[in-house]
Amino acid sequence: MAEQGERREGYSEITLDHFEHPRNSGVLENATAVGYMTNPVCGDTLVLMLRIEDDRIAEARWQSDGCAASLAASSLLSELVAGKSLSEASEITREAVVEALGGLPASKLHASVLAADALHHALAEYEKKREG
Repeated sequence: MAEQGERREGYSEITLDHFEHPRNSGVLENATAVGYMTNPVCGDTLVLMLRIEDDRIAEARWQSDGCAASLAASSLLSELVAGKSLSEASEITREAVVEALGGLPASKLHASVLAADALHHALAEYEKKREG
């Protein structure tokens, strides 16, 4: 878990709010798509679970083990994708995650990569299942 000093340095209020009050954390029992990512350098992990109905993301939940930035990015992503069409969600980039967080220190940009990549893996898994 993040150390006290790491929690404040260079983080926006949005990032701190998502870290201190994470949204949609936990297991999504009826997930129709799951994306799992790990950062091999720092060891942060993210499991993103989506419930997709009528080509829209009806619900998103996540479980993450990592730094403050990774937890905040996971929380923010779960709100960012909710209600989006699959096409809209597929356009979410790591840069969009950073922007929505109000910026991240350069040393923590990996958190946005983790979030965006987990989303794209979940969407790709869903498409594979649909194609049969």
